[in-house]
Amino acid sequence: MIIGIPKEIKNNENRVALTPGGAAVLRQAGHSVIVEAGAGAGSGFSDDEYAKEGAELLPSAAEVWGKAEMIMKVKEPLPAEFGYFREGLTLFTYLHLAAEPKLTEALAQHKVTAIAYETIQLPSGGLPLLTPMSEVAGRMSVQVGAQFLEKNYGGRGILLGGVPGVPPADVIILGGGIVGTNAAKMALGLGANVVVIERSAERLRYLDDVFHGRIRTLMSNPYNIANAVQKADLLIGAVLIPGAKAPKLVSEDMVRQMKPGAVIVDVAVDQGGSIATVDRVTTHSAPTYEKHGVLHYAVANMPGAVPRTSTLALTNVTIGYALELAGKGVTRALYGNPPLKLGVNTYQGHVTYPAVAEAVGLPYTGLDSLLPIS
Repeated sequence: MIIGIPKEIKNNENRVALTPGGAAVLRQAGHSVIVEAGAGAGSGFSDDEYAKEGAELLPSAAEVWGKAEMIMKVKEPLPAEFGYFREGLTLFTYLHLAAEPKLTEALAQHKVTAIAYETIQLPSGGLPLLTPMSEVAGRMSVQVGAQFLEKNYGGRGILLGGVPGVPPADVIILGGGIVGTNAAKMALGLGANVVVIERSAERLRYLDDVFHGRIRTLMSNPYNIANAVQKADLLIGAVLIPGAKAPKLVSEDMVRQMKPGAVIVDVAVDQGGSIATVDRVTTHSAPTYEKHGVLHYAVANMPGAVPRTSTLALTNVTIGYALELAGKGVTRALYGNPPLKLGVNTYQGHVTYPAVAEAVGLPYTGLDSLLPIS
């Protein structure tokens, strides 16, 4: 198979879909890898490193998209890239289509087989290709929250961990999954008071156990959320429903009750956000806006700020699935890999992931009804 790696064009997105090491693995398996010149520069990987591993360097995105049978990306295609879509193309990337109706329509219209990293799901419920970026985003949420709590960034002027004789900041985390757990690790390590709000009693017991009682846990309900949000210096939205829009757990009235200069970091913004006042997506070049006296950070590609770490972590988990798709061909790979089947969001002009279809208002068609009989 010919696998194409274009340069990411999202604002300040410095990750790349494949490391030179990943290119070497695909080449050793007999596949061709074509890389847009400069695609890896933001992550610290030079064109020479890719060439050394047998990848072909092409000067433009149009050439990469046009020649490749499967495109591997990091972030969802932007409108400037829709013109590259064509029937027979496989797209393997983070898509988050529930918040992208126009992209969903374009993929379906051009009959692109779109496989979303974030909806590949193991029988255990784990999301193996989303997990490393959730780990990065969870840890980053505390880093950026601590920064924007500084007065010169518009925050309350609070040091997250306080000092002897001065209380630390209150960090409230909505969601106790991968993002929330990693945020709690970082916030606790910096000395903050940490509260995790989660709807699963089993998950709350797990968090209480692994953190040895050093964080507070609360069952998710409107009463607990409202009381906790009012006390927050830093509020982190870490809610995920695979493939679907994030539920709005924090109302605008709750945000009005927050302390002036408090900070909100909504990691779920790429799925629509879990906080009502997160009504726009921001960028790394303009990451925040103020509403009701509260600073909102709503960057949809947070891990793009630490591209070296993120690219290495991403390739670690995507390369096995890429080998499966390239080695067997898409259809045969899907038959033999149920988690991979769950990654298919559009196929032969149809939306094949139910939560996406519901969110964007398009008909849902089960993938099994579209696959040829094996």
